[in-house]
Amino acid sequence: MVLKTELCRFSGAKIYPGRGIRFIRSDSQVFLFVNSKCKRYFHNKLKPSKLTWTAMYRKQHKKDIAQEAVKKRRRATKKPYSRSIVGTTLEVIQKKRTEKPEVRDAAREAALREIKERIEKTKDEKKAKKAEVASKAQKSGKGISEGCYAQGS
Repeated sequence: MVLKTELCRFSGAKIYPGRGIRFIRSDSQVFLFVNSKCKRYFHNKLKPSKLTWTAMYRKQHKKDIAQEAVKKRRRATKKPYSRSIVGTTLEVIQKKRTEKPEVRDAAREAALREIKERIEKTKDEKKAKKAEVASKAQKSGKGISEGCYAQGS
């Protein structure tokens, strides 16, 4: 629901339905006032531009209304550019960027394969070391199964 509001002829304030004072001059001109204060100032022929609280004064002296209309200054946008990273040069980066996805996938697969092989190799070395330690323990006759707790009995 939209309410029809009118403006006070003196202060410029909004007048809602059922509010305000209507004054009709002898020449049939209609004046609406928000309250008796505005009506009194109007009849005393005071200028609204001289009273600081009126809309006319605020407009003439560029108060809050003018601030809303001020254009926002646009900041100059920075254009993106490429630069080299610590370990590599710009040429290497460009080369990698233009590389085809198939080549990139192949390189990734090769690197993964190499890592897996390295892990397997270390596992095999650990197993061999373990087997060697176990065989030495059996040869010397001092196995873990013999029990190192036999002293206390």
